[in-house]
Amino acid sequence: MTSVATAPDLNNAESNMLAMLEAQRADFLQEGVVSAAARIDRLDRGIDALLRYADKLAEAVHTDFSCRPREITLLTDIGASIAPMKHAKKHLRKWMKGAKRPTAFPLNLLGGRSRIEYQPLGVVGIIAPWNFPVSMVFAPLSGALAAGNRVMIKPSEFTPATSGVLDAMIRDVYDPKEVVLFTGGPEVGQAFSNLPLDHLLFTGATSVARHIMAAAARNLVPVTLELGGKSPVVISRTADIEKSLGRIMLGKTMNAGQICLAPDYLLVPEERLHDVIATAQKVVAKMYPKLLDNAQYTSVVNERHYQRLTGYLAEAEERGVKTIAINPAGEDFSQQQGTYKIPPTLVPEPPEDLKLLQEEIFGPLLPIRTYREFSETIDYINARPRPLAAYYFGEDAAEQTMLETRTTSGGMCINDVVMHVGQEDLPFGGVGPSGMGSYHGIEGFRTFSHAKSIYRQTRIDVGKLSGLLPPYGKATEKSIRMQLKK
Repeated sequence: MTSVATAPDLNNAESNMLAMLEAQRADFLQEGVVSAAARIDRLDRGIDALLRYADKLAEAVHTDFSCRPREITLLTDIGASIAPMKHAKKHLRKWMKGAKRPTAFPLNLLGGRSRIEYQPLGVVGIIAPWNFPVSMVFAPLSGALAAGNRVMIKPSEFTPATSGVLDAMIRDVYDPKEVVLFTGGPEVGQAFSNLPLDHLLFTGATSVARHIMAAAARNLVPVTLELGGKSPVVISRTADIEKSLGRIMLGKTMNAGQICLAPDYLLVPEERLHDVIATAQKVVAKMYPKLLDNAQYTSVVNERHYQRLTGYLAEAEERGVKTIAINPAGEDFSQQQGTYKIPPTLVPEPPEDLKLLQEEIFGPLLPIRTYREFSETIDYINARPRPLAAYYFGEDAAEQTMLETRTTSGGMCINDVVMHVGQEDLPFGGVGPSGMGSYHGIEGFRTFSHAKSIYRQTRIDVGKLSGLLPPYGKATEKSIRMQLKK
C-alpha cells in the first residue's frame, strides 16, 4: 500500500494533512456502518504488524535512546501495544451493542422507548510522546479502531528511528485512508493540532497541552489529554520497607524513570528515613550491579533532557542539599560515550522551592520528604496540583481509605506503582493538570464513540394528552400541577 503520510516540505505540512483528513473522512462516510468484522480486521492487522516488526522496533527504540533494553521495549512497548488490541478484539461486539434507557413516566406506560447507540466519531488524531513511542501510539489506536474510526498519528520528533519503523509498518498493513502517520518536528505537530479532527488525543507535557488545547478549540475539536504531574508515594509505618522499596525503585529505574506514572517523590515516616535510603540503595544494587556499562539500564533520551535533570541536581547541590547517587560499581558518569545515563539519585528533605519539587521529574531522581502524622501526607498532596497517580504502601486500612477518599488523582495503586496502567478494564487518565478524559478498555471505546440518544415516540397524541398542544387548557394545567409538586 502507498501512503502520503510523510510531509518533507514543512510549508505544505498542514495542507497535506488536511487533504489526508478529508480523504479519510470521505472514505469513512462512504463505508457507512462500520461492521464488527471490519473493526476486528483492522485490529488484527495491527497485531500482525507489531509481531512482525517487533525486533526492528526494539532496535529503533534502542537507537533513539542510545541505550534501552530490548526486554523493556518488548514488554512495555510491543507487548503493551498488543494487549489492548487483543482486549478490544475480544470485547468490541459487546461494546458496540446499544443500551436501553428508562423512559420518563407516563410515556413509558404509553409505549415510548429510549436507547443509546454508539457511533464512530469519524477521524481521530493521536499525538504520541517519546518515552514509550510504540505503545503510546497503539494503546489509543486500539480504542479508536475498535470504535470504528479512521486515525491520523503524529509521533514524537525525539524518536525518529522508531517513527520511521512505525511509518513503514503502518503503510505495510493499512490503507492511508484507514490509518496514516505524519513525521516531523514541532511545526508539523502544531499543524496537526490545528486540524478539524473529530477527536484529538494528546499524551505529553502539561505545558504543551495548553497549546494543543488552544489550537483544538479553534475548530471545537474535543480533546483527551494524558499528561503527568508529581505522583506521590506514601509509605506507611505499617509497610514492609524492603518489599515496598523493591517495587518503588523498579518503577523509578524502569526506562530511567521516564514514565508519566513514575514515582515522583516519597513521603516517609521521619524515623524510617535512613532505613528507606539504605533499602533503596540495596535493591537498586541488586537490580543493577553496574549502570554505565550495563545495556539493561536505560539512558536519558537526549542531551536536552539530560541537561534538564543534571540541572536539577546542580541546583540542589548549590543550595547545600545532600544528594545520594546510587552507583554500585562506582562508575564515572562524566566519561560517557554516546549515552546520557544518570544514576538513580535520592534527594532527602529538599526545600520546597527546588525545581525537583516544583516540576515533573521524568527521570531517575527521587526526592524524599518525611512526616510525623499520617494526616500530614494528605495535606501535602492536596496543597499541590492533582497528580496522574498516587501510591500507598502499607497495611493500615484507615490510612488507605483516607488517601483514596481525601486526595484526588488520575489513578491509584496500593502496594505497588505504575501497575494499574496495565489493567485493560481500568480507565487510564488524569484529572485537572494531570489530564482530561480517559481511555483503555470500554472507556477508550466510548471516548472515541458518539453515544447517540434515540427516543421512539408512542402512537398516542402525546402533545394533546400532555397539554403541550395549543390552545392550552385543563390538560395543560393538570400537567403543570404534576410537574411542579414535590
